[in-house]
Amino acid sequence: MPTESLIIKTGSKTWENRHITFSQQIDDLYDMWNAGTGDALADYNTMTVAIQNEIRLAIADQKSLRALGGGWSWTRIATTPGRMLNTKGLNTVFTLSPASVSTEYTGHPEDLLFAQCGNSIQELNAFLKKKLRALKTCGASNGQTIVGAMSTGTHGSAFDFGAIPDFIVGLHIVVGPARHVWLERKSYPVASAMLVDKLHAELIQDDDLFNAALVSFGSFGFIHGVMLETESIYLLECHRMRVPTNAALDKLMATLNFFHAPLPHGNQKPFHFQALFNPYDLSGGAYINIMYKRSYHTNYESPVNNSGGLSPGDDAPAFIGLLSQVLPGTTGFLVNQLVGASYKLYANQLGTLGEIFTNTTTRGKVLSAAIGIALNQVVAVKELLLKLNDIHCFAGVFAFRYVKATSATLGFTRFSPVTCVVELDGVFSDKTDSFFGAVWHALEQEQIPFTFHWGKICELNPTRLKNMYGSRLTSWIAARHKLLDHDSLPVFTNPQMEEWGLTWPVDAAPPKV
Repeated sequence: MPTESLIIKTGSKTWENRHITFSQQIDDLYDMWNAGTGDALADYNTMTVAIQNEIRLAIADQKSLRALGGGWSWTRIATTPGRMLNTKGLNTVFTLSPASVSTEYTGHPEDLLFAQCGNSIQELNAFLKKKLRALKTCGASNGQTIVGAMSTGTHGSAFDFGAIPDFIVGLHIVVGPARHVWLERKSYPVASAMLVDKLHAELIQDDDLFNAALVSFGSFGFIHGVMLETESIYLLECHRMRVPTNAALDKLMATLNFFHAPLPHGNQKPFHFQALFNPYDLSGGAYINIMYKRSYHTNYESPVNNSGGLSPGDDAPAFIGLLSQVLPGTTGFLVNQLVGASYKLYANQLGTLGEIFTNTTTRGKVLSAAIGIALNQVVAVKELLLKLNDIHCFAGVFAFRYVKATSATLGFTRFSPVTCVVELDGVFSDKTDSFFGAVWHALEQEQIPFTFHWGKICELNPTRLKNMYGSRLTSWIAARHKLLDHDSLPVFTNPQMEEWGLTWPVDAAPPKV
C-alpha cells in the first residue's frame, strides 16, 4: 500500500481543543491510519516511512508539524499553525517475546508493552486487563493518548510511584525524513538489538536525552511508539469522606505521615491521596479522596457512578463546567449547590485502575490550572488561595494531589521527594483567568517556588520558565538540538515554545550544559 494513502488530508483549516477553550488556525489536519494488512509490525514500519515522508514535505514547504493526541490540553503547546497529524487511528499494541527484550533488563518480558502513539489510556487499560496487567498510574481523563499524556507530564496521585512519564522506558521517535531512533536510558536498557533492528531504527542509549524527551509536547520529533513498564493487575479500594479543616489535616497534607490519620484504615499508607476544598463550605470539612491498593480478585462489585454520572475517579473538571453562569453575589451559593449535588461521598468502592478512572468526556466549559509545589509549602499555598478567594470570589474549587518526583527533565512534578499538585478548577470566564493571574503573582511575591502543568492553563514567559527550571531548561534545549536533525528543528517548533522561551536559534550553536 502506498504510504501516502495512510495519511489523509481532511481540508480542515481550524482546530479546537477538547475543552473548547481556544481555536487554532492551521494549514491542514491529517488523519492517520495503519494499513491493516494483517501484519502488525509491517504496518507499523510502513507508517514510520509515511511519517518520514510528511516531515520531508514539511521541510520542503517550510511548514511546522504537530502530532495530535486526544486534544485534552488547555494550552497551545500541543498545537501548531502548520500541519496537525491526528494519531488516534494509530493504536496497535505489541507484547514482547524474550528475544525482543535486552538481556540486561532487570524485569520480565511480560512487564513490557510496546504501544503505538495513538492508543488512549482507556484502550490500554482494557487491553491490559485481559492480560491481567495494569498501568502503574494514570490521570483522571482517560481519553488522552498515551504519548499526549506522557508528553505533558500528566499525573495521578501515586506518591510512591510518580506520573505517566515515569512508567515509560523506551521511545521510538522519527526525528527527520531519513532517520528514526530507538531511545532508552543507558542505565536501564529494555530493547534487544533484534527489536531495534525489526523497527529499522537507530539505537541511542542516553539517560539525559531520554529524560529530556519524555516531557517534550511534540517538539522532539514524532514519537511513533512507546515502551511501557506495567505491573500485575490490582484493585483500588476507594473512599470519599469529609475531614475537618484543622491543624491535624494541615499536618497530614504537609507531611504525608498517615500515623493516626482520620482515614478509613488509619496508619495504612494509601496509593492515592487528595484533599479538595470548597472555599464556600470550609465548616463542612475538606473532601478527602483516598485509595488503597488491593490484591486482584474477581469477586467484587464493579464501581458505580453517582446520580450525576460521575465515577469515583472523576476530578473537579468533570463537573465544575456545569457552573455555566455565575452572577454577582451568587458565586458561593452556586458552587455549594454544584459540589453538593455532584461530589457525593462514598466508601469501599472497588475496581481496577481502568474502572475507577473512566472519564473520556467533558461537561461544560471549564478552566483548569495546576501547579507543582514542595511539601513544605502546602499549608502556605492553601492559606494563600483562601485569602485570595476572599478578594476575588473564585467560582471553583481547590484540590491537592501528591505525586512522587519525576525523572523527566521538564516534568512539572519535579519537587523531591514528593510534589504536591495544586489544582484550581473553575468556571470558564475572564474572572477565573484573572484569579489565576493573581495566584501566580502572589506566589512569586511570597517567593514560593512553583511549576505549571504543561497541559493546563498557565502564564509563562522566558524569565518565569528559567526561574522554574534553571539549568534543567538549558539541558532540555541542548538535548533537543542533539536529537533532532537540523532541518527538522523548525518543523517541530511552534509559536508557544518561542513565546515561552523553549527554543534556541536554529542556526546557533546549542547552549552548553
